[in-house]
Amino acid sequence: MVRHPIRLTAAAALCAVLAACGGARTTQTKAALAQADLPTIGASMGVLSTKEAKQLFGAKSAASGQSPAPYGSYAKGCLAGGAQLPETGPTWQAMRLSRNRNWGHPETVAYLRDLSAKAAQLPGWSGLYIGDMSQPRGGPMLTGHASHQIGLDADIWLRPAENLQLSRKAREQLSSISLRRANGAFTNDQWTPQHHALLKAAASDPRVARIFIFPGAKVKMCNDEKGDRAWLRKIRPWYGHHYHFHVRLACPRGATGCVDQAAPPAGDGCADAQAWVNNILNPPPPDPDAPPPKPRRELVLADLPAQCAGVLTAQ
Repeated sequence: MVRHPIRLTAAAALCAVLAACGGARTTQTKAALAQADLPTIGASMGVLSTKEAKQLFGAKSAASGQSPAPYGSYAKGCLAGGAQLPETGPTWQAMRLSRNRNWGHPETVAYLRDLSAKAAQLPGWSGLYIGDMSQPRGGPMLTGHASHQIGLDADIWLRPAENLQLSRKAREQLSSISLRRANGAFTNDQWTPQHHALLKAAASDPRVARIFIFPGAKVKMCNDEKGDRAWLRKIRPWYGHHYHFHVRLACPRGATGCVDQAAPPAGDGCADAQAWVNNILNPPPPDPDAPPPKPRRELVLADLPAQCAGVLTAQ
């Protein structure tokens, strides 16, 4: 989703990576503090502990033979016993198969099956095209995302899935469609009531913690919704996210090693989304006294929760 050395504290580092996938500063801080309380691998694995985690986890082609469990936070963790979303199902197709990122916690796979069945009931949709989920054992990715590390994130294309018989080659070549106009301040003419209905169904599921999409889409849904507005609280504006929307599930019940992101602020979040749009249309002047952003240090295995060493080495 978001592309991403000076050494940071564990909490500060987590704040930096959580910023790549949404959430208020207080939300980031709470998650960072929770993450900081978890035991990490440290130097117990010798040289391996200093290796870049993305190289180690990116090299794994299959899940660990462990019971399913997410460890750590969305942007600093791993996944034991991951489940693979089948490449093709009755109401979905996994895209970009060469990336081997159609893995997740079993609850994520079940959620995507359920949502795709609802999508298939929408006019013009046969189901969903599913983009990146997680690597087989989660962890930092070789390219792209800062989050998607514990098997509870998934990108869903905004292109209606009209053809569910795409070949592997076609799934590498086909692209999604952009729904934004004016740099994300508004939706374009590709936006349909079906997109509204799909996002409403996606956010209304109690398993969902939040959904990220470009600001103009959130404002559009705020203006168009005439019924229950509770689901809008989970729709959060974020940079990009105009070719797909990003679903983030809450930690499954009983997953004691999983660190939830704090809940979104109370209310429907529509005023906040409008503020994003206003800043796109009339950007505030840059703060001349603002310090330059600190580059993010690549995570090494020693930065991850202690359980991730076992996830990495398990058969």
